[in-house]
Amino acid sequence: MTADAIESEDRLRQLSESYRSLLTGGVVGWEASRPFLKCLGVGGQGVVYLSERRGVDGFTIPVALKVFSPDRFTSPDEYSVEMARLAGVASRVARIQQDHLVDVQNVVSPTGIHVLEMEWIDGYDLRRLLTPDAFGRVRDQVTDRRWQSINQVVMTEGRDQPRLRPGTAASIIRECLSALAALHRHGIVHNDVKPSNVMLKRSGNVKIIDIGAAFELEHRPTVQPCTPIYAAPEILVGQPGTPASDLASVGYMLIEMLSGTHPFAAMSFAEMLETKRTIADWLAGVVPVDEFAVTEPLLKLLRKLVDPNPLRRFPSAEEAELAEGGVAEFQRELIKAGRSSEYEAEIRHWIEEMETEFDLTTDPSDEVTRDFQPPTQVLPLRSPDPESEQDPPVKR
Repeated sequence: MTADAIESEDRLRQLSESYRSLLTGGVVGWEASRPFLKCLGVGGQGVVYLSERRGVDGFTIPVALKVFSPDRFTSPDEYSVEMARLAGVASRVARIQQDHLVDVQNVVSPTGIHVLEMEWIDGYDLRRLLTPDAFGRVRDQVTDRRWQSINQVVMTEGRDQPRLRPGTAASIIRECLSALAALHRHGIVHNDVKPSNVMLKRSGNVKIIDIGAAFELEHRPTVQPCTPIYAAPEILVGQPGTPASDLASVGYMLIEMLSGTHPFAAMSFAEMLETKRTIADWLAGVVPVDEFAVTEPLLKLLRKLVDPNPLRRFPSAEEAELAEGGVAEFQRELIKAGRSSEYEAEIRHWIEEMETEFDLTTDPSDEVTRDFQPPTQVLPLRSPDPESEQDPPVKR
C-alpha cells in the first residue's frame, strides 16, 4: 500500500471517529457571525440589516437582523425586561408555520443588545411599491396595452399616491388576514400592521413582517409600540391591543390602498381620534366611483374591519377572510362582476416591470412618504378617559 493510500485511510478513520464522537456528544456547536451587508430600514425600535448565515464550502444564506435600540428606555433593567418579553414572543412565532408570516429564526444578545434574526424576504414592502415614483416610471417601460392592463387590474393613479384596484387589494389583504389568524390562534397580537410591514415577494404572494411590537395576550407589555395613524381608536386612548385592533389596522391600510391617500395624514391626535370614531360618516366617500359595481360589498367589508367599537368588528381574522361579508365573499362578488384575475401573477409581473425601470432597493424619500408612514411610537397603557381630548403622552 502506498504512503498516500495509508494517509487517506488514516484520515478516513479520523473522520469516522469524529462522526461517532459527535453523535455520542448529542450536540453540535460552532461560532457564528452575522456581517451587516446593507441597512434595510430604520425605525422607532432600532435598525434592520441584511446579513447572511455562513457555512462551510462557500455556503451562504441571506437573513434579516433587527437590532433593538435601548435609547427609548429609561434604564438598563427596563430594556432587559422588554427584550426578554420580546424573546418569548419570538420563540412562539418561530413555531408557527404559516406561508404569509415571516419566519423567525433566532434571538441573540451580543454585548447585551438584543438582535432578532428573521428570514430575508425576496421582494419589497407595500409602502415602497405605492410611491408615485415607483408607479409612474413604469409608464415608459411598458407597452400601451400593458399600461392599460396595469391600470385596469393592478393599480392606477390616486390622489396622493397610486391606488390599488379592489381585486389586487383584496388579494393582498386576504393573505395578511391569513397570517394574522395564525398569530391570533396562538394568542399573539401583531400590533403594528401597516404597509411597510407588508412584503410583496417576487413570487407575487404576501408576507407580514416585523414582530417587534407584537405581544402575547397573557403577557401584555406595560407600553404599546404602534404607528398611530394605523392604530385602532381604543389603542390611541390607552386601552390594551387585541386581535380586533389588528383588524382595524388592516382596514385603515385597505382604505389607503383603495383611495390613494391616507385619511389620517397630517391630523392632530384629537382630529385623528375623532375621525376614526366617526368613520361611518365619511367611509363611503373614499371608495372610488369607478368601482361602483363592487361598492356595496366593499363598504360592507370595510365597516366590519374599522368599526370604532371593537365588538362590532369581525370576531376574528379568520372570519374577516372567510365569513359572510369577508374578503373571500368580496372576491366572489368580483367574479360575478367579471372583474376577477390571476392576481399573484399580475403582482409578480408588476414588480418585475418596476424593478426594470426603477431602483426599488433604495428607501423612498421622506418627502414622498412622510404623511403616510410616520415612525413607530410608544403609547403607555392607561385607563380610557372618554371625556379627555388631550394627546396621550408619547415617548419618541
